[in-house]
Amino acid sequence: MKRYTLIVAMFLFATTTTVFAQTATVNTFGKGIVFSPEDESYQLKLGARFQTLYAGTYDIDSEDYSDQLLTRRARLKLEGFVYSPKLKYKVELGLSNRDTRNSSGGGIPQNSGTSNIILDAVIKYAFADNWEVWFGQSKLPGNRERVISSQKLQFVDRSLVNSRFTIDRDLGVQLRNSSNVGDGVFNTQFAISTGEGRNITSGNTGGYSYTARVEYLPFGKFTNKGDYFGSDLEREEDAKLSVGATFNYNDGATRSRGQLGGFVTDNFGNLVYNDLSAVYLDAIFKKDGFSFLTEFASKSGDEAIAGFGTGTGFVAQAGLLLDNNIEPALRFTTINPDDVSSLSKRNEYTLGLSKYIVGHNLKIQTDLGYTDFDARGNSILYRFQVEVTF
Repeated sequence: MKRYTLIVAMFLFATTTTVFAQTATVNTFGKGIVFSPEDESYQLKLGARFQTLYAGTYDIDSEDYSDQLLTRRARLKLEGFVYSPKLKYKVELGLSNRDTRNSSGGGIPQNSGTSNIILDAVIKYAFADNWEVWFGQSKLPGNRERVISSQKLQFVDRSLVNSRFTIDRDLGVQLRNSSNVGDGVFNTQFAISTGEGRNITSGNTGGYSYTARVEYLPFGKFTNKGDYFGSDLEREEDAKLSVGATFNYNDGATRSRGQLGGFVTDNFGNLVYNDLSAVYLDAIFKKDGFSFLTEFASKSGDEAIAGFGTGTGFVAQAGLLLDNNIEPALRFTTINPDDVSSLSKRNEYTLGLSKYIVGHNLKIQTDLGYTDFDARGNSILYRFQVEVTF
């Protein structure tokens, strides 16, 4: 971690030594600091955030209790534009141990376990009205729960459906469009990526990954992009709904979950390839402080090969934001693996409670979950987390 601290320190030093030749705008809490030169040829927005988490697990069968206290996430984010407001960029670095660990190790199984800090490094060009092309490393247009920032979740963390089936981040090209159709809105997104996930430095070991997503918002856009943050913090006066569907095909996947997980090898250490197909269906609804989110995920392989995370998952959650900005929420999650899947059957029931002090920028969240886990028996998980975003 020393070298990562040095990198951040050098960046901050370089920023502060040039600030006198630029305009620095300090936004409201949680909105970062914006730097821009006098000729406005570029813009840099600097932000940071961290989460401190306590988690305790009680094993009902063995009556054992284990717990941990950790920095769940620590992020540094840089975004803005260069040359023209139409040419935007985003760089996000993960600095905590949980952020930097990565089973891909930059390439092949022998190198697995090495750390990395780059989460996002992407250029976005708005080449026409309502059209953007992205180039670089970023989240794929997959399941909604994954695309919602970890800063803006309704619970302490995402559900098991996301962690077991998401296609996460990848390197490639994305094409995005948003169009009004009557009173509604259609969003379409397409991506071609390497299929091995983030920070891969070796050649493309299999084929490419192809992703297509469509969303329909029949009642128009949510306030302040509320379809991509948890809880109805905007307290929508009119009902808002977004339904989405994603299809992903990963040609020659070598990692257990496509873009995530360990590399799958045979008894001789050779990579095993499998073509993975994934389908995601999701919906989010908000009105007057009430919010509801649901997702269905299915991942299958062209061949029934042990070691790949195939099967189906379903999650549904709902919350009600009270006048004092306290929100109780409920979530149900189920995982149903295929016969040869690396996954295990699992049901989870979660009760959450959040206090939004400054929206998602400063909040306290806690939840209590009961897990019925075929492979390990039953357990109870308690979590308490504080989120701070500058």
